[in-house]
Amino acid sequence: MNWQPARAERADRRPVPEPAPRESGLSIGELGAETGLSPRTIRYYEELGLLPGVRRRAGGRRVYGPEEQERLRFIQRLKTLGCSLAEIRELDAVHGIGGSTAAMLARLDTLLADRLLELDARIAELSGLRAEIGRYRERIAGRLAQAALPAKETT
Repeated sequence: MNWQPARAERADRRPVPEPAPRESGLSIGELGAETGLSPRTIRYYEELGLLPGVRRRAGGRRVYGPEEQERLRFIQRLKTLGCSLAEIRELDAVHGIGGSTAAMLARLDTLLADRLLELDARIAELSGLRAEIGRYRERIAGRLAQAALPAKETT
């Protein structure tokens, strides 16, 4: 026995029209909420060619599917790792030309190796800065200690 009617009816017994099925996919606002990106950023990535082939509804509104969601997450991961949008576009081009994930991954490995070298250099620079700040604080502490001593009176 089915507990739900197939279609609702009005008081005058005429069937209520069923709502139009919603097109699958997310609006740009919904995609932004899911990814944490602004609609403006998503449009910019589309302009750069990082989101190719975005579908549009009859009224011209963009519709995003799981492929675009995954692609945006991948772009966000690469940006977190320090890749620029130009490098991300290059990776996309390598994948498009080579038609192979292996070629893209090899290039990504090179980019990440370069990023590690840059990070190591930056860490060394920051360690030196930390040591310099520590020495400067020691000098300040010494001067504060001297200033706290009572001044000798001259007669």
